[in-house]
Amino acid sequence: MALSPERLDRFARHIVIPEIGGVGQVALADAQITLVGLGGIGSPVLQYLAGAGIGRITLIDDGDVELSNLQRQTIYTQRDVGHSKAVAARRWLSNFDTHISVDVRDDRISANNVHAILEGSQLVLDGTDNFATRLAVSDACVAMGIPLLSAAVGRFQGQVAAFAGHLPDQSCYRCYVGDAFDADDCDTCADDGMLGAMAGWAGSFAAMQAIRILLDGKSALGDPGWAKLHMLDGLKPAMRTLTIAKDPECKACSAIS
Repeated sequence: MALSPERLDRFARHIVIPEIGGVGQVALADAQITLVGLGGIGSPVLQYLAGAGIGRITLIDDGDVELSNLQRQTIYTQRDVGHSKAVAARRWLSNFDTHISVDVRDDRISANNVHAILEGSQLVLDGTDNFATRLAVSDACVAMGIPLLSAAVGRFQGQVAAFAGHLPDQSCYRCYVGDAFDADDCDTCADDGMLGAMAGWAGSFAAMQAIRILLDGKSALGDPGWAKLHMLDGLKPAMRTLTIAKDPECKACSAIS
């Protein structure tokens, strides 16, 4: 596809970067990404991916906006309180850029519906706050051959990791957390608290990694860094990176060859 003069002007600061260029910007305009969770992670992710010109975005969240969300979930306002997050996020996106195609799902993801919901995705970015959903999404991505970018945040800590468990010798999210968390039993920010700016850091870093993955092989931006877990520490501040090894007994990806 060719970019119109208006789009060339809008993304001029991308196009002049050698690592992106016109080819990379066209690739972003052709990309289709699914955001699972529109909270502290999903809000800044949506803002920066929309700002990058992603062509099609699917928004998934079954929750409503609450007053306590506004401290960190930056796409919502007081007028959105009590309304569907997915609908409010779509409204924000339509006000920001009418050229972006958007699909909205307010379903709660489970093993029963996840394959239908993720169908057609080029990349899935999961920013949800419970392991049952995260594992259902990860297992579906492995089975459907879709890369997964997983991001989480709490208090002053953030984690962002890219997984390609559908590829031989690559680990998946289940390799990282194991099988013990197939239930809605993990702590949330309501329990532990969270610095709002920390959600912004983790979310914007996740958006950067998403762009890197979407441009893999299409521009000179760099390696997507499969199985690299980036741990963000807002207290120091600092970041360190670990490699997630493939679990030979993983029930999701061990059979991939």
